[in-house]
Amino acid sequence: MKFSTKLEGVTKFKAEGLVIGVTENKINNGNVAALDKILSGHIKKTARTEKFKGKAGQVLSLNTLGMTKVERIVLVGLGIEKDITLDTARRSGAKGASAMRASGIKAFGITMAAHPLNSLSSGLLAQALAEAIILASYSFDTFKTKKSDGKIDLVTFLLEKESDGVAVRRGVEKGKKLAEAVCFARDLINLPSNYATPSYLASQAQKLAKGKLKCKVLGPRSIRKLGMGGLMGVSQGSNEPAKFIILEFMNSKTDKKPIVLVGKGVTFDTGGISIKPSANMEEMKMDMSGAAAVLGAMKAASELNLRANIVALVPTTENMPGGNSYKPGDVLTGLSGVTMEILNTDAEGRLILSDAIAYADRYKPDCIVDLATLTGACAVALGNHASGLFSTDKQILEQIRQAGEETGERCWPMPLWEDYEEEINSSVADVQNIGQRWGGAITAATFLKKHINKNKWAHIDIAGTAYTNKPRHYLSKGGLGIGVRLLIEFVEKRTKLKK
Repeated sequence: MKFSTKLEGVTKFKAEGLVIGVTENKINNGNVAALDKILSGHIKKTARTEKFKGKAGQVLSLNTLGMTKVERIVLVGLGIEKDITLDTARRSGAKGASAMRASGIKAFGITMAAHPLNSLSSGLLAQALAEAIILASYSFDTFKTKKSDGKIDLVTFLLEKESDGVAVRRGVEKGKKLAEAVCFARDLINLPSNYATPSYLASQAQKLAKGKLKCKVLGPRSIRKLGMGGLMGVSQGSNEPAKFIILEFMNSKTDKKPIVLVGKGVTFDTGGISIKPSANMEEMKMDMSGAAAVLGAMKAASELNLRANIVALVPTTENMPGGNSYKPGDVLTGLSGVTMEILNTDAEGRLILSDAIAYADRYKPDCIVDLATLTGACAVALGNHASGLFSTDKQILEQIRQAGEETGERCWPMPLWEDYEEEINSSVADVQNIGQRWGGAITAATFLKKHINKNKWAHIDIAGTAYTNKPRHYLSKGGLGIGVRLLIEFVEKRTKLKK
């Protein structure tokens, strides 16, 4: 998909289609009024018939019957201007793009970044719209003999003044790179697990390693030698060898402590000996969504040339039942030295993450942030509209929360009170890998906290937000790549690249 900018009025712009954003109850103003005059009141009349008032989420699609220089006009509602957010713009832009695709239009213009809306600059609006249009157009058809058609070739951002051109073009370029990194992550999640193995994730990380990105992959022998008992234990039931992926992007001053990103990379999760029910088990290919997000974020950071030091750590394995599988009652010793009693082999993500978090200490990091499809309990608590957010540092927690609001990848703060530590005390080891039924997302985070060693740390549980069975807003069915844009926004805030 290509993007361009053009300084031209809507009545002179020539293309297959045109998307116009309309704030609530202002349909008769500006661009719409100019076009409606040419169409002899057809827009106003149709809007009245269809009860289109510009409310957020409303769409009005009209064939111009050759009376204007565009074949189709799509009006998208933005709602009341004072309530417009970047995610409002994303959702509206996606609605417009989807309407164009449904009409078979491959090239169209869009006016929604032509001027600021509710104090949102043209550049930020352009970035949000570019993200949404690409994300809404995503489809996973790798294994389809007949590929999906109706793809958009060109989107032109119409400018009202040339002085906005630089900001809009920069915003579009950034949005494009971010969205493409998200699509990269989505492809990894959507690939079936007989393709997206730990070795495949490692190969994709190695392909990313160019320029200032450096990659190192540790195999089973090195993992064992290091003493990563969590990753070793989970992997021993699988024929697929475990991998520990290290990606470094050191693009700031050498004395700047790196931000370490950790992603859970269970490429298929049967539950192990504590096997899951068979219904919907095919979806467990998505249990590496944290890994995909972290790899996608490193791709974006490199392509955006962020002036930051970032390290990505991905422990990756399958969790399978077999003759060599770890068992309930086993005790494993993690890289941190903490001993862990296994009560349930389906609580494997926290085991492999514990080793990665302990390894992160070697970088003397500014902070550690991990993403994981960790607990069904988090999905029960928050549903699929927010990820659970835990942190030992109030500033980091707030930076991630704000980043979630701005990217539309919202996070909700959860407690880490000492009271929960009692629930994972073990009678035979330092900790047990599950607590009681209630508060499972919190006890899982509390388990991870045991391996932190005084570092500033945040944990994002994306179990409810990483995957969807039905399209929503600008995200289609399947893996969503949640975390890529969130992490980049957080890094920019944390390193003061964006205030």
